[in-house]
Amino acid sequence: MTNKLGNLVQDRWIEGDGDGTTLASAVNGEPVATITSQGLDFAGILAHAREVGGSNLRKMTFHERGDMLKSLAKYLMEHKKELYAVSTETGATRGDSWVDIDGGISTLFVFSSKGRREMPNDHVYLDGPPEALSRNGTFVGQHICTPKLGAAVHINAFNFPCWGMLEKLGPALLAGVPAIVKPASSTAYLTELMVRRINASGILPEGALQLICGGVGDLFDHLNCQDTIAFTGSKNTAEFLQQHPRVIGESVAFTAETDSLNSSILGPDALPGTPEFDLYIGEVTREMTAKAGQKCTAIRRIIAPATIAGELTAALADALGKIRIGNPASKDVDMGALASQGQRDEVRDRVAELSHQASIVYGGTDDFDVIDADAQKGAFFMPTLLHCETPLTSSAVHSVEAFGPVSTILPYHSLDEAIELSRLGEGSLAGSIITNDNAVARELVLGTAAYHGRMVVINRHCAGESTGHGSPLPHLVHGGPGRAGGGEEMGGVRGVKHYMQRTAIQGSPQTLTAIGSRWVKGADQNDPGVHPFRKTFEQLELGDTLNTEPREVTLEDIQHFAEFTGDRFYAHTDEEAAAKNPFFEGRVAHGYLIVSFAAGLFVDPDFGPVLANYGVDDLRFAQPVNYGDTLKVRLTCKQKTLRADTGYGEVRWDTEVTNQDDEVVAQYDVLTMVATDEHWASVQ
Repeated sequence: MTNKLGNLVQDRWIEGDGDGTTLASAVNGEPVATITSQGLDFAGILAHAREVGGSNLRKMTFHERGDMLKSLAKYLMEHKKELYAVSTETGATRGDSWVDIDGGISTLFVFSSKGRREMPNDHVYLDGPPEALSRNGTFVGQHICTPKLGAAVHINAFNFPCWGMLEKLGPALLAGVPAIVKPASSTAYLTELMVRRINASGILPEGALQLICGGVGDLFDHLNCQDTIAFTGSKNTAEFLQQHPRVIGESVAFTAETDSLNSSILGPDALPGTPEFDLYIGEVTREMTAKAGQKCTAIRRIIAPATIAGELTAALADALGKIRIGNPASKDVDMGALASQGQRDEVRDRVAELSHQASIVYGGTDDFDVIDADAQKGAFFMPTLLHCETPLTSSAVHSVEAFGPVSTILPYHSLDEAIELSRLGEGSLAGSIITNDNAVARELVLGTAAYHGRMVVINRHCAGESTGHGSPLPHLVHGGPGRAGGGEEMGGVRGVKHYMQRTAIQGSPQTLTAIGSRWVKGADQNDPGVHPFRKTFEQLELGDTLNTEPREVTLEDIQHFAEFTGDRFYAHTDEEAAAKNPFFEGRVAHGYLIVSFAAGLFVDPDFGPVLANYGVDDLRFAQPVNYGDTLKVRLTCKQKTLRADTGYGEVRWDTEVTNQDDEVVAQYDVLTMVATDEHWASVQ
């Protein structure tokens, strides 16, 4: 009996009504599962996400959510074997599955790290520094980001059933927003299996994740301004969804990743015989055949010098001829099947459309051998290479995407022509340039970057460690302008903020300190009664301030520092030369001498809760310090970030160094690790 996919709804697994639609194996055409979402309460799904999932997630800090993602990633790594076994039914080779499954899990690890390293252990994210809005500093502004109070609706494509879900899920959960996932039907059985494992782990709180296998019914009719849609699929479907009355009327945030005729430009220096030419052949071949070309980032347009078009065609045909097609479960296979028979038919139709303006120079036939499979029963398609003689006047090669192992060679006669050809794609997710000439790289990047969401420049120096043309990374933006949908996903913390509301808060420094859990200049500075370095992490309060005694800077100090450090820059060692400098009147103290003296003024030397100083941020020298000047320091507890399960927390200190006239000469943040009550008690 064929397995009927479940829907994870309101923390229960429910089968949809009716028999549903049969999903077939991409390898042999045999039934794998049936799918239906008929009869689901879509309004109830949204309500559960908002009321239960959102509430549970928002109780957690960014660090707690980051730890949650890490635990989930580790759990999935331990249970990926069965995912690999099912992945072959989608037509994916083991290498394809590694990108999909391990790549998706790695994305969770990255967002976990981003959350714990780049975001506060708090519920509010400060977006940029405070803005001074008044003369006396009593009225200031601050941009903050807080989680939206709705649900993240994720509509994913068929090509990456695991990664496509996790790359959206990671930033949403880190933001504190629950997700409703709707995978593409043809490969939904793999997504469903992963969600079953996620649900079984018990790591996510109730309501954080729901799964719809099938259509979305009337889900969109219940959306509001607090909800967010992230869509991956065709441009036509994206436009249809964006025109829904609730999406328009409620201004529902909508990001889309759609069609993308990605280009790769071979530089004029990369002639046959150069490492770059060989790299290009390898890159194009891999992008054409990995995942059977079913990648939104795959190279569709091969933009290369016209003078070597013949040699390029021959080299690519030779490389493609070595690709072994067949059952992806076989170790002898390099390229598996397309995701479905329907997808194969779609690619055939698009190749036929392209062939009106371009010649097929390799492939394009149904007569090819497959390993350990039946070419007719499975959704197999031969790698197909086309050549367009007149790419500047042929519209199809820039508008028709065959979503499979298909690419077209577009010859250019100048860099300006290469730039124009790249732009004719009208927006893409990824572009690449292969050249060893950095001047060429700069000209091509500046000429085409506005049309690409991401660009990679590859040459002999970075190829060994390069992730290649088509590999999206959670650290970098994934999305693109125009035809590519105009959206952005991932990109580190940028992707997290997509699920949050940016709000400009205005008020007194004291109020903004309370809201953002970060001391704002102008807020209260209180005398703690003891040196703040004698206080544990819990005992420290924002605004705790130390005002030091003064210290005079002598000429001997300046001379000694220069000799001791070896930094004998003329401004510190030569009175006459220093006086010629427009910034100085004569010899001045080294900036790091100022910082050193400041530390000597504010540091409590005895054994205490402060465990380590691990750096300074935003160091600026406001004006020169001359010998005879007197320095003093105002040190204020600015921000506290607990490092869970470590016995310490990070404390950020606002450090202001002034002279005898109370003029600021240096400003920076000192970062220290401070012991918790428990740890400090254990070591005394």
